[in-house]
Amino acid sequence: MRGRAISVSSGVTIPRFLAGPFGMAISPGSDAAFSSQKSTLSESPRSKKFPLTEEEIFYMNCRAAYLTVFKSSLDNIISKDQLCLALQHAGRNPSQKTINKYWTPQTAKLNFDDFCLILRKEKPTSKAELLKSFKQLDVNDDGSILHTDLYKLLTKRGEKMTREEVNAIINLADVNADGKFDYIKFCKLYMTTNEQCLKTTLEKLEVDSKLRRQQFGSHMEGSPERDPSPVPKPSPNIIRKTDQESFSNKGDTRSSSLTTTREFRTSVSFTITMGASSKQNSKLTEPNSIKEWQCVQSKGCFFLEEDGEIISHQYRMQIAQRSLVYLTIKPLNLSQAEGKPSPWLSVDTALYILKENESQANLQLMCFTELRNREMFGWTGELGPGIYWLIPSTTGCRLKKEIKPITEEAQLVHRDETGELFLTKEFRSTLSDIFEVIDLDGNGLLSLEEYNFFELRTSGEKCDEDAWAVCRENFDTKKNELTRQGFMDLNLMEANDGEGDPRDLWVTLHSMGYNKALELTEACPFVIDIYADKCKPRIKTVHMEACSGQLEKAICKSVLNKGDAKVMDGYENIIVHTYKCDTWITSVIENKSDNKVIIHINNELSKNCVNNRGLDIFAVEVAPKSTMVMHCFLIKAFCFINLKKTFLLLMLWINM
Repeated sequence: MRGRAISVSSGVTIPRFLAGPFGMAISPGSDAAFSSQKSTLSESPRSKKFPLTEEEIFYMNCRAAYLTVFKSSLDNIISKDQLCLALQHAGRNPSQKTINKYWTPQTAKLNFDDFCLILRKEKPTSKAELLKSFKQLDVNDDGSILHTDLYKLLTKRGEKMTREEVNAIINLADVNADGKFDYIKFCKLYMTTNEQCLKTTLEKLEVDSKLRRQQFGSHMEGSPERDPSPVPKPSPNIIRKTDQESFSNKGDTRSSSLTTTREFRTSVSFTITMGASSKQNSKLTEPNSIKEWQCVQSKGCFFLEEDGEIISHQYRMQIAQRSLVYLTIKPLNLSQAEGKPSPWLSVDTALYILKENESQANLQLMCFTELRNREMFGWTGELGPGIYWLIPSTTGCRLKKEIKPITEEAQLVHRDETGELFLTKEFRSTLSDIFEVIDLDGNGLLSLEEYNFFELRTSGEKCDEDAWAVCRENFDTKKNELTRQGFMDLNLMEANDGEGDPRDLWVTLHSMGYNKALELTEACPFVIDIYADKCKPRIKTVHMEACSGQLEKAICKSVLNKGDAKVMDGYENIIVHTYKCDTWITSVIENKSDNKVIIHINNELSKNCVNNRGLDIFAVEVAPKSTMVMHCFLIKAFCFINLKKTFLLLMLWINM
């Protein structure tokens, strides 16, 4: 049986992987689950020379867990049992409810990318959580649980265990004595074994060249006894079978339909060498008569989610008559306290302009802000009358999860000698900056619409008209909109409601991208300016959602229109499109064939650039007749980029 978790109270689970053939083992080389421990990585030769980022550590641990269960990270998870086992090897303690959340009746398979997303959402079990779970059952508060109580718990509550499974737990010699289960020893042993398992598995990935080079499922490595030989290039017009062609007949063996899997390998590499000013026409300059044009401005923000996804405000713009238009986007400069870093000012920004034709679903890419003047990106051109969507974008190269530890938490509130509660000066300064960000139209006031974008971000709920009326009655407003002072008083009221407990205030701050030192590290506020020579543009903020979907299509279209194209050797239907400006490079894979393709990318030789994926070696799967953004690079000063597609694995599914 597979290990599971058993719930003992709301939100509390006890590991079920103590029993059965996949149960907790005591030896360091066991298959016990492991959690992400950075300390074990520090001993590897690579990390000593080049410290690993948090993202690299995460994906390395994902691969280690996945490759412990599967031969390749191209293998799919095809059952609940496999999902449960893989999650346990990644240090998770999934209950049946958790498994069912990701494996629904409609689920046929999950791939490695799905597995990584699950691990971002399901955090590893900590020693403190385990101790807290067990402590609730420790009636004598002596660090142990009677076997009789443990037996009743595990067989009567939650996901009930069998008698054999409970006996397997009770028979663990190192944590049982005198009819009692010593949960303190168990928790210590559990964490020690997890750490050792992780270290052992990662060391294997480090020294085993086949596993290390495999990364995301590469099968390129040959037998160590043979010298590497070049991969043959098949003719574009001839489909050749490889030695690894295989046949599988799923279901009834009497079926006349056979599924054939054929693998084809080829490679292409190219080098881009460029300086910071490689394009002479990439300089953004204002039109000469712009002072006579009509202007509108709106603010917004990129927010980094827990799973690494980026969301932002999105806009609709109306142009009443054909006009010359000048659009810009740049990071918003806030009044940070002296000495505090402003990391968001280095985040790259872009704006894609799509025209709404017959419906919102039918959007046509018109242009994007490819010209640059320092941190500002812009576009100048003519737009006809109509409705346009403005979709902000960032490569994500500079907007990533923070990895530096915060040693001292900022104080948000304090009481005077009379006991009255006040917001600290530092917190008030931060709230003032937040007000500046959420005041989208820049009029110094918060409308209900603007305030609701803030509420949706921080609490997931909207404020209705009745609640807004109460807010106007109790806090400083002007023209039915909340003033900056009213916003401060609203937060002070929240602090008083919590009797000075700052936890709810910290939820708001974290949602807005601030860390415990009140530094804005996981968000990038920006400002959009739009000028038109014939009419006044109108702009309205309509969404705050993930930078995907229409944006992905827009990026692919822009790269296909303006980038350089290179055909994969021997496969005329697989094309790599690359667009470069003086600050970033974007690559898109176009698959014109009727079959999915898996592209393996190796960027290890790239210099002076930042990769938005955080990995030098990875794989992407491209559906038939589609395009996909492969990766983006943010360029530093002078950039030498070598993009080597190690090989193409083309899988053909043929009915015979």
